[in-house]
Amino acid sequence: MTEFLLPSDVAEIATRLGDAAHDFAGKTVLLTGGRGFLGRYFMSVFAYLNECVLDKPCNLVALDNLITAGKEGSEIPDLPHVTFVPHDVIEPFAYDGKIDYVIHAAGIASPFYYRAYPLETLEVAVRGTRNMLEIAERNNARFTFFSSSEIYGDPDPKHVPTPESYRGNVSAQGPRACYDESKRVGETLCYIFHEKYGTATNTIRPFNVFGPGMQESDYRVLPNFGSRIKSNRPLNVYGSGNQTRTFCYITDAMLGFLLVILRGVPGEPYNIGNPKPEISMIELVRKIETVLGRKVTHNIIEYPDSYPADEPNRRCPDIKKARLQLKFEPTVSLEDGLKRFFGWSDRVYLGEG
Repeated sequence: MTEFLLPSDVAEIATRLGDAAHDFAGKTVLLTGGRGFLGRYFMSVFAYLNECVLDKPCNLVALDNLITAGKEGSEIPDLPHVTFVPHDVIEPFAYDGKIDYVIHAAGIASPFYYRAYPLETLEVAVRGTRNMLEIAERNNARFTFFSSSEIYGDPDPKHVPTPESYRGNVSAQGPRACYDESKRVGETLCYIFHEKYGTATNTIRPFNVFGPGMQESDYRVLPNFGSRIKSNRPLNVYGSGNQTRTFCYITDAMLGFLLVILRGVPGEPYNIGNPKPEISMIELVRKIETVLGRKVTHNIIEYPDSYPADEPNRRCPDIKKARLQLKFEPTVSLEDGLKRFFGWSDRVYLGEG
């Protein structure tokens, strides 16, 4: 059922969701990006809820055009009460039945891929979001849009940790603009539908979520490191290595996402991530060495042409709103998350990327 994921993580997500999970009983959920990293977790969690938790099953309709699905997403599991439809969300979608929740998780989030597909990245966050919002409006459904922490750009140090109220410092021109600005427009569409039509919209801004199931060819830091460690190659740290991030393990992140989907205050955006520890990429290498119990060789290199260089220097969320309104609290330490991730990647990654 969990294909490329840890079954214990899927069970942990469902268990920690608690009684809130029963709001999904007998409902229909439309999920976009169903075969992406987060989408595959949603598919597996809903399958687990149907099998082990809910008295009346939840019907999940998952869409994906598979443009960046890779080997992890291209094999479609046969799950009860889960229907997969190959579909590009920039095209209208018709469903014969009532929809209660729309989770718009489709998007091209890897810098490597959105540099390769800039127009597609724009369209899925703009035209795709509009299409899904119209479905939510027609069905009086709750709508959740997956935005990004990158909408904040490179925040002023005075605004780190960064709250949802920070307006951002983002360039409209540059190698990351297709992703950053499209997510900002997607958020604006959510705001307009909420204000004009009363649609119950929420925006989620994830901060550096990681865990089993990430594509080896994703090119983001942890799958990149995992692939190179598996094949005994030095780690490549881009830029100065002093840029900082916080990392949120997938079980914490998925719990936060589901709480927003079910209980988010309509019209509100939510940061979902782990604010501690904020560490540099060099410090991340040292942390990995501690987890693995051995030395890891690394090189400081220039950004490759395939990877956009103007990344934010710091990225750290203020999650006070999610804590107060949703009772969201990350519990998986970075060390524990890295142990789970590298234990999984050592078994799964082929060491080719």
